[in-house]
Amino acid sequence: MPLSTLIKTIQDIMRKDVGVDGDAQRISQMVWLLFLKIFDDKEQEWKLTLSGYKSPLPSRFQWSSWAANPEGMTGEELIDFVNNDLFPALKRLATTAGVSAQGKVVGSVFEDAYNYMKSGTLLRQVINTIQEDFDFNSSQDRHLFNDIYEKILGDLQSAGNAGEYYTPRAVTEFMVDIVDPQLGESVLDPACGTGGFLVNAIKRLKNQVKTPEDDQILQKSIHGVEKKPLPHMLAMTNMMLHGIDVPTNIRHDNTLSRPLKDYDRKERVDCIVTNPPFGGMEEDGIEQNFPKKYQTRETADLFMALIMHLLKPDGGRAAIILPDGFLFGEGVKTTLKKELLTDFNLHTIVRLPNGVFSPYTGIKTNLLFFEKGTPTKQVWFFEHPYPPGYKSYSKSKPLTIGEFEREKKWWNN
Repeated sequence: MPLSTLIKTIQDIMRKDVGVDGDAQRISQMVWLLFLKIFDDKEQEWKLTLSGYKSPLPSRFQWSSWAANPEGMTGEELIDFVNNDLFPALKRLATTAGVSAQGKVVGSVFEDAYNYMKSGTLLRQVINTIQEDFDFNSSQDRHLFNDIYEKILGDLQSAGNAGEYYTPRAVTEFMVDIVDPQLGESVLDPACGTGGFLVNAIKRLKNQVKTPEDDQILQKSIHGVEKKPLPHMLAMTNMMLHGIDVPTNIRHDNTLSRPLKDYDRKERVDCIVTNPPFGGMEEDGIEQNFPKKYQTRETADLFMALIMHLLKPDGGRAAIILPDGFLFGEGVKTTLKKELLTDFNLHTIVRLPNGVFSPYTGIKTNLLFFEKGTPTKQVWFFEHPYPPGYKSYSKSKPLTIGEFEREKKWWNN
């Protein structure tokens, strides 16, 4: 079945269900089901490759027991099982002591997940469609899932409230290319959304993996934090699809809720690539986690203070998307900019044209590239032009990675 038909089939079944209201709920429902199918396929692989592997899920909660048989549980029995047995058991894994790393991953995905479907008959139809059409141990299907995943993200954007955790693919790829993480370095996105920056970092690091030991280094080097449940669930699934088998380093949390002074030297990182939420205000009290000079309720400014703090002192490097307001604003922004110029080498600002993030925001944005440990001597400022004949970007004519060749050429000279 072609990809778009497959997603549409699943969504059409869900539309008949009175419990599922709107695109975001449909997507959330689809993602937890896909996650369990992927996890089950992974477990089949781990049983063969990891000696003595034992599932953190009791057998009745494993996909292959309750979902895989097309003639299995359905109707009231299925809904009752999912709501009253399966979900409580998976949620408990988040807080159970002694649970394996695999169990922790499942627990953190289900911590805030919810079954919206009310009809067990329709839920069985969705499960059968997923079971029939996917095998994540086949590399072709895994590749297919990446496309499905892009399609889900596209639908999520259309759901209207998703611009906040979506960065165009060309931008994430360019920023990671320039930061150029190396195997053995730690990479962090403190507001990772669905994991776009981290996926690009993984692809880049994979090219440097030559041995199983190298792969172990890669597994440990990718870190992300996301506070909203749906993008976090998508990020976990995204990591598993891109070869981070047990993504315990992708935390479901608000990065800003931890006091700055609590981070020790061991937690400093080599590379940060991120698009922190801007234009937002944090809840009361969050600013108390920061020294007086940084205290503000503006989300992007707090992230900037955090990022500057978390980079390793000798050569930690970052690429960040920030709005014009940061470059030209005052108050805490002035303090941050002074430090950025004295304690960091802010070597490059690439100004993006309008429309890169449309239709979610028309705010003008800039990519800031900097390294920690030496002061700024000069800043290269590049205004990224539209391609010939464009007046703006749109859904059908987005920014492409090829457009960044100019910047790359300059960089490599």
